[in-house]
Order: sequence, then structure tokens, then C-alpha cells
Amino acid sequence: MVLHVTRAASPQFVQPILFRLIKVREDWITYHGWIWLHGYQLDARGEAVAQRSIFVQPAGLIVRATPVPAARPSRPARRPPPPRPVARARQGRKSIDRQV
Repeated sequence: MVLHVTRAASPQFVQPILFRLIKVREDWITYHGWIWLHGYQLDARGEAVAQRSIFVQPAGLIVRATPVPAARPSRPARRPPPPRPVARARQGRKSIDRQV
């Protein structure tokens, strides 16, 4: 699950982040209305950049669809090189007698 974590979830997130949730840390003691989440902070392309545990209020979290990595510019297909001419064997300079 991917979450958009903003200041509504915790004052520490003045700069919002995308967060891929791995585990809700139910074994850690918290204040009422707060939870510990364990997962990965994501960059704009949806790739993990840091593993983190964050302390947030669930009411302030926004569930996001899984971000699709940005499409890379497509490169033109590589054409195979043109076929090379077949090297012909050189014949020696011997004279060949022909019968007619």
C-alpha cells in the first residue's frame, strides 16, 4: 500500500512524502491515536530511496494508487548492421589450359 504522508499525519512532514507501507508496528507503544509504520520512502518515480519507521496519526494519511514509474524516453530500435560482402578467395596467377 502506498501512502501520501503530509503534515496532517504528523507535524514532521512539512514536506510531504510517498511511503510504501510494509508493516504496522503494533508491538511499539504509542500515544492514543498514533501509530508506528515501517516501510520505504519513495521518490517521484515510485522507487524506494530510504527505509524508515514513521510515527503518524492514521486519520491524516492518504492512500494512493501505486505510482507507476515514469516512462523512459524510448530509443529507436537498433537495426542490425548491413550484411558484409562475402570475401572471395583469390585465385593464383597460374595459367589454366583450356581445351576447346
